[in-house]
Amino acid sequence: MAPLIALVAGFTLARLAGLLGVDALDGWHPALRVGLAALFALTAFAHFTGRRADLIAMVPPRLPHPGLLVTVTGVLELAGAVALLVPATAGWAAAGLGLLLLAMFPANASAARRGLTLAGRPVTPLVPRALLQVVFLAAAAAISFGA
Repeated sequence: MAPLIALVAGFTLARLAGLLGVDALDGWHPALRVGLAALFALTAFAHFTGRRADLIAMVPPRLPHPGLLVTVTGVLELAGAVALLVPATAGWAAAGLGLLLLAMFPANASAARRGLTLAGRPVTPLVPRALLQVVFLAAAAAISFGA
């Protein structure tokens, strides 16, 4: 739920800043880029902080080197978050992050089926997680293909 909150809060604050005169944030598209960047910055930091062990456990057992996979995905999320904030790279970053979301979804599904925890709480069940994934993918697509 925290990633959704980051997306909505980042979008809302950026949109308000745009309405208050920050030209770079004037419009839904730049505000959405900020919201999505906030989402991915939040999730990226989890790859390197206290939730790292839980994220490593979420990697499906059939995949090799789960620690390396968590590190690589965290770096990609952070790089994508930064690139979202640069108008010239935002479309490509959003497309790449959308693909990354698709690539990582099996880990979320596997974690839900295995009843794992994240920060001591059960991971989001599969159906709500899939719905969140659709929201995140829609935001990435809007940036990739939007004006």
